[in-house]
Amino acid sequence: MQYRDLGKTGIKVSEVSFGAWAIGGDWGTVRDDDSLKSIQHAIDHGVNFFDTADVYGGGHSEELLGKATKGLEDEVFIATKFCRQGDIHNPNTYSYESVRAYCEASLKRLNRDAIDLYQIHCPATDILRSGQVFDVLDRLQAEGKIRNYGVSVETVEEGLICLEHPNVKTLQVIFNIFRQKPLNELFPKAYENGVGILARVPLASGLLTGKYTEDHTFEESDHRNFNENGEAFNVGETFAGLGFQNGVKLAEQVKWIANERPSMASAALRWILDQKEVSCVIPGFKNTKQIDSNLQALSTKPFTNEEKERLITFYLENVQHLIRGPY
Repeated sequence: MQYRDLGKTGIKVSEVSFGAWAIGGDWGTVRDDDSLKSIQHAIDHGVNFFDTADVYGGGHSEELLGKATKGLEDEVFIATKFCRQGDIHNPNTYSYESVRAYCEASLKRLNRDAIDLYQIHCPATDILRSGQVFDVLDRLQAEGKIRNYGVSVETVEEGLICLEHPNVKTLQVIFNIFRQKPLNELFPKAYENGVGILARVPLASGLLTGKYTEDHTFEESDHRNFNENGEAFNVGETFAGLGFQNGVKLAEQVKWIANERPSMASAALRWILDQKEVSCVIPGFKNTKQIDSNLQALSTKPFTNEEKERLITFYLENVQHLIRGPY
C-alpha cells in the first residue's frame, strides 16, 4: 500500500481507500457479516481510511465502521458527512445547534471521541456562498468534536467557492474517466492551496468495470434502479449523469484501457491515481472480492502521456455533452 497526504490535515491515507455507502444501503442486497469481513480485509491490506455519511442506511454504515474499527482509532481514519438528514436549502440545517446534533449523533454511532474528517454533504450552492456553515465547523473543531473538515461538492463552481475558505482541508468530488472537468481548474487550485481531493464515484456506478450489458437490470433497492434520472438525488451520483444505456456504450469504447492491465476496473482507478492532485480514490464495496478487485489498482501499470491524451479527447468528443445535471 502507498499513502498520500490528505491535504494539510496531517493525515496520510491509503491511495485506495473505500466509501461505505453500499454497506449502508441503496446498492442492493448486502449482509452485515460480509460488510464487517470486508472492512477487516481492507484494513489487513493496509487500507486506513473510510468515507461514510449519516444518511447511509440511516446511520447503519457509521455503526458498522464504528464496530469494525473499535480500538483502531489512531490507525484507521474515518470521514463522515452531514446535512442531508435535513432540508439542504434551509439555513437552519447548518446552524450551530443542528450541526452539533448531527455531529454528536455520528460520534455515537462511530463510537469515537472525535471525527477525523467532517464533510458537508453536497449542500446547496447558496449555503456555501454565505459561508456561515464554515464558522460553525470552526467552532466544532475548537471544541474537539472534529479534527478536520471538508466539503463533498457536486460542481466545480462549488469546489472553487470552498477553496476561498482557508480551513477547508478537503474536497470530495465526482471524478472518473467519464467526469474529467475538475482537471482543468479545480484540481490545480486545490493542489496549490494544499487541499486534499477525495475521488468518489470512480467507476461511474460500475460502468467502468466493463461488466454490464444494456439489458442488465438492478435490484429495486439499488439507486442504479431508482435514481438513473435524478429522481431521488443529484443525477450525477448515478452512472456519472450519463444514464445506463449511454454509459454502457461509452464503456465499450474505453475497454482498451485494460490492455496489459489486470482489469478495466483496476485501470480506471489507476487513471485517477495517476493524477497527482488526488489524495485517494474511494470506490464502494459489499464483499471481500470487490475489495481485492479495487486494490489491484495499486499494482496496475500507470497510463502513458499518449494514453492520457487519448482519454481526454474521448471525454471531450464523446462524453461531455451527454452528462446531465450540474457538474
